Amino acid sequence: MLRVVSWNINGIRSPLQAEEPNNCTTVAMARVLDRLDADILCLQETKVTRDALTEPLAITEGYNSYFSFSRNRSGYSGVATFCKDGATPVAAEEGLSGLLAPQNGDVGCYGNMDEFSQEELRALDNEGRALLTQHKIRTWDGKEKILTIINVYCPHADPGRPERLTFKMRFYRLLQIRAEALLPAGSHVIILGDLNTAHRPIDHWDAVNLECFEEDPGRRWMDGLLSKLDCQGGSQVGAFIDAYRCFHPKQERAFTCWSTITGARRLNYGSRIDYVLGDRTLVTDTFQDSFLLPEVMGSDHCPVGAVLNVSSVPAKQCPPLCTRFLPEFSGTQLKILHFLVHPKQEPVPKQSVLQPSSQTQGQMRQNKAHVHSIRPRPSRAGSSKGQKKLINYFQPSSSRLQASTNLELPNLRALVTPKIPEDKVMGKGVEGQAKDAEAKDEKELRTSFWKSVLGGPLPMPLCGGHGEPCVMRTVKKAGPNQGHHFYVCSRPRGPSTDPSSRCNFFLWSRPS
Repeated sequence: MLRVVSWNINGIRSPLQAEEPNNCTTVAMARVLDRLDADILCLQETKVTRDALTEPLAITEGYNSYFSFSRNRSGYSGVATFCKDGATPVAAEEGLSGLLAPQNGDVGCYGNMDEFSQEELRALDNEGRALLTQHKIRTWDGKEKILTIINVYCPHADPGRPERLTFKMRFYRLLQIRAEALLPAGSHVIILGDLNTAHRPIDHWDAVNLECFEEDPGRRWMDGLLSKLDCQGGSQVGAFIDAYRCFHPKQERAFTCWSTITGARRLNYGSRIDYVLGDRTLVTDTFQDSFLLPEVMGSDHCPVGAVLNVSSVPAKQCPPLCTRFLPEFSGTQLKILHFLVHPKQEPVPKQSVLQPSSQTQGQMRQNKAHVHSIRPRPSRAGSSKGQKKLINYFQPSSSRLQASTNLELPNLRALVTPKIPEDKVMGKGVEGQAKDAEAKDEKELRTSFWKSVLGGPLPMPLCGGHGEPCVMRTVKKAGPNQGHHFYVCSRPRGPSTDPSSRCNFFLWSRPS
């Protein structure tokens, strides 16, 4: 069996901190991988750049990893694929266009991309949103085949930025061209990751109230990519199948993403935008199950995955894109230590140690004679005793012992503290307590004065639906109200029919 898992982790350090609060990255990464137990784990939105990638994140025992970084912004986008050593890929490639591919070890099969300019292709790949790994698999009947896994983090279309919708649709188009070009070349294909589109009304909590839900460009693109197929028969249109809907066609409230601002995950008020899509032959012949893991915390998304009835045939060597071959991790990059400490120390010539030369011997005689001439000669009385050793200065002599015995001891009565009468002690204690009480009263008086002047924050208003204190929010959307504060119900967002969800209370905050 081959277990494939995908997870948008919203920053690679977020789930690691949940697993290991003491910030031991090596232990935390190993725990995440062990918990998901995936042969191939695809991560999205890693938010890490090449310069910020550390060895504990990049290299984990038992796995080989591959990263694609954003080249435009730091702490943005990015995808990574971790493969068990038993599922080592035969090829790996960053990006969809081939412009970022190395000269060897790439996947190939790019299709016809004439509709894109070189600048557009580079812009689509420079955000670090796609990573391909190609694996050898063996089916149940013993046949070896090629499987290409495309790990993607598709762009989000910001309503306030129409150019991002255009960017998203062009990325979708490039993804489809590349995936469909691999199929006639003899490879099976899995597209998995965060597609940033809820395909059907069943995949969104509030599809009924969304205007023109079916006409959304992203949903129409998915209509053309996917086949309408249950696993027992009949298909139409697209070359790929939504694996989860293949096995769970009518499962409601099967969401993978929730808003953290509104706390919508508590009431499962989200959308399904994370997918495992396989080509039709692969899904119908080898897929055993597809699943969601909403109980796994650490991100605003949950992991999704699938189980295939195939075994992996690992490559003998990792592709060049593997992180263990990066200079900073492979040991080929020079470190600052090399510039401070010489790796090898030049040996001292034997002649200078064992047998000095004639010139050196002459210099030594001259120096020795010069030292004898300027050194003062000790007296005969001192020389008869011989040279003292260092330990002699730490041993007490008999004369010192005799002198110490003749010393007079100090008067012990002078060292004893005179006794103070109890009435005086009690008087001092009462006087100290009176001063403390006076200081406390003065402090409380000052505090009450400043409270009356400043007033302090006003109490939160109560929502109309539950009579509970509200929470304050700030308008972030560009417009006349940007930066203004308002109050809403503090409960998590949910359906209006659920009394435990947020009510419709809204109140603008008065300017201070």
